[in-house]
Amino acid sequence: MSVPAVIITVIIVAILALAVGALAGFAYQRRQAEARAAELGAQARNVVQTAEAEAREVVLRAKDEAFKVRNQAEEEGVRRLAELNKEDERLLRRREELDRKTDQIDQRRAQLEKRQSGLDRRESDINKLQAERMAELQRIAAMTRDEARAMLVAAVEKDARTDMARTIRQIDEEARAEGEARARKIIATAIQRIASEHVSEISVSVVPLPSDEMKGRIIGRNGRNIRAFEQAAGVDVVVDDTPEAVTISSFDPIRREVAKRAMAKLVVDGRIHPAHIEKLVSDAQKEVDQTIREAGDQAAYEAGVPGLHPEVLRLLGRLKFRTSYGQNQHAHAIETAQIAGVIAAEMGADVAVAKAGGLLHDLGKAIDHEVEGTHAAIGAEYARRYGVPSKVVNTIAAHHHEAEQDSVEAIIVEAADAISGARPGARRESYEQYVKRVRTLEEIANSFEGVQQSYALQAGREVRIIVRPDAVDDLAAQLLSKNIARKIEESMTYPGQIRVTVIRETRATELAK
Repeated sequence: MSVPAVIITVIIVAILALAVGALAGFAYQRRQAEARAAELGAQARNVVQTAEAEAREVVLRAKDEAFKVRNQAEEEGVRRLAELNKEDERLLRRREELDRKTDQIDQRRAQLEKRQSGLDRRESDINKLQAERMAELQRIAAMTRDEARAMLVAAVEKDARTDMARTIRQIDEEARAEGEARARKIIATAIQRIASEHVSEISVSVVPLPSDEMKGRIIGRNGRNIRAFEQAAGVDVVVDDTPEAVTISSFDPIRREVAKRAMAKLVVDGRIHPAHIEKLVSDAQKEVDQTIREAGDQAAYEAGVPGLHPEVLRLLGRLKFRTSYGQNQHAHAIETAQIAGVIAAEMGADVAVAKAGGLLHDLGKAIDHEVEGTHAAIGAEYARRYGVPSKVVNTIAAHHHEAEQDSVEAIIVEAADAISGARPGARRESYEQYVKRVRTLEEIANSFEGVQQSYALQAGREVRIIVRPDAVDDLAAQLLSKNIARKIEESMTYPGQIRVTVIRETRATELAK
């Protein structure tokens, strides 16, 4: 065989081998595809069976739920039907009772008509007999009826005038005695029903410490921490020999409450440095503001005075930290409103106006240190500004006779205010005088140019003034302290000495990025 023939034979054999391989591969792939299709079919049948089982389960649950709902509906229907049957029976009984009462009324009407007819006949007989007697009397007395009447009227009038004068004096005396007795009863009832023991003496606050070691941390190196706290809070911190406690002193109760809370947080937290002190004082201020809002809402709710403006409620809440003669003004306002409401109810006056007037009568005391004027005038103007009715505004303005009392409710509020303040142990004179003194100190300090803030501390024995460093230099601060001290000496009367401290502080702040 020649070489070309061998090559051709090899090529043909190769082609045949390739064809056989391709056919074998195609057959193998087909078998794989059929096996895959069979597997997918089995999975599909399993999925369908699972779905059918779940569908049957869902249908069964739905049937159960429907059965429960239908049973509940049937039970509700049976209950409603029973209630309707009871209501029908009650209405039927009432209808029968009304029919019976109607029959009784008809019977009584018939009896009354019968008696009226008999009375008419007797009246006719009496009139006839009276006419006969009158004619006989005129014949015997030789006087006409008009003449006899005039003589009788004159005699009766004379006796009646004498009796009337005596009766008027007697009634006047009895009315005065009864009025006093009833007034005492009304006031005693009001005091008994609105009894309160909320009396507080507020001048200092004591913060307990876990140990005396904490006092050193509160003072800080060279007094840095305590100075930062006093400046941020505007109070005086007294660290003395009292074991495990520090005392916070300030005439402003809100300031003192903020300082007390901030100090308590510092003691618990343990991180005591100026930056953290300022943050905690700011947080405590926010907490006190929230407490003030809640106290205003509480006062309106307890006194039963709805619909007050939020600003009025906020001012009312500030009274929680205000005292007058040692009496807490928040409790005093609620107590006065309740007493006024009881008195108004007993006297038949407007209870809502009396309660609102009693609750708001000392509203001005919350800001009387910020606004010029008496607390009655300030409170009345503030209430008028925020839509309080004019009748209530008059009770506020007139409860110390600074304005004319236009209604009986204004008199009731004045009496309720006196009752609340006059009960045993309610007030003390010393605190009011103390507040007036320290308030005057701050007003004198604030009247000078360049003063940013001023705080009267140590029961009015020291006043600290913070000045603006750009407006007052060191030399001017010295002169300012002398001028303030001289003005205090000229305008105030006080025991002992008052220290005037002017603080000038410059801060430089930069951020590290």
